[in-house]
Amino acid sequence: MKILICEDEEIMLTALEFRLRKQGFSVIKAEDGRQALKKFKEDEPDLVIADIMMPHISGLELIEIFRTELKSSVPVIVISALEYDDIVLEAFRLGANDFITKPFKPHELILRIKKIFQEEDI
Repeated sequence: MKILICEDEEIMLTALEFRLRKQGFSVIKAEDGRQALKKFKEDEPDLVIADIMMPHISGLELIEIFRTELKSSVPVIVISALEYDDIVLEAFRLGANDFITKPFKPHELILRIKKIFQEEDI
C-alpha cells in the first residue's frame, strides 16, 4: 500500500515516514501542496495523509481537487494543529475520511489507516 504524506514540517514528515515504513507501507513524501498534487497524479497512492496548513495549496484545497477535479475516491486523513469545528466540518464536507488533531500518537494514526483499508475490503 502506498501512502502519500503531505506535511510541511520536516520533523513531522520524517517521523510519519519512519512509522509508516516500519509498518510495511510504501511512503511518498510531499513538503507542500503543489508537490503533493504532482506526486498524487504521478504515483497514484492508496491513501493520503494531508496537513491542513501547507504552502501553495492547503490540505482542504487538495481534498477539493482530489474529489472534484480528479474525481478520486482515494481515502484522505487530515492532520492539523487546528481543531476548530468549522475546519473539521469543512474537511469532512470536502470528502476527508478522517481527521486527527496534532499532537497525536503515531499508533493512533496507524490504527486509523488500518481501519480505512479494512473498510475498503468489505
